[in-house]
Amino acid sequence: MKENMGILKKVKQIIEDKKGDNITIINVSEVSSFTDFFIVCQGYNSRQNQAICDELREKLKKEDNIRPAHVEGYESADWILMDYLDFIVHVFSEETREFYKVERLWNDGKIVEL
Repeated sequence: MKENMGILKKVKQIIEDKKGDNITIINVSEVSSFTDFFIVCQGYNSRQNQAICDELREKLKKEDNIRPAHVEGYESADWILMDYLDFIVHVFSEETREFYKVERLWNDGKIVEL
């Protein structure tokens, strides 16, 4: 768990550096069999969402030698999902985040304060 906190802090910082907003980290390890954490954030246009995704890919690969196992939604950029296995990053547009309400779907998880 401690080793995850460092990478979660880094992911949060990268998102903040790209002006991503409303960042929520949810520990779903006790209610999910496929990942331990969701990092949910939003940008305000498709270019910003793609920039957040690009920066996460670049910095995590370069600095921590980790790559996403899978990325979905990059082209439309309304909801980009980056699956790093131990954690999944969801980069939403404001409207799409409001529509899907991922945090509510996973409210059995615990919000992580960093």
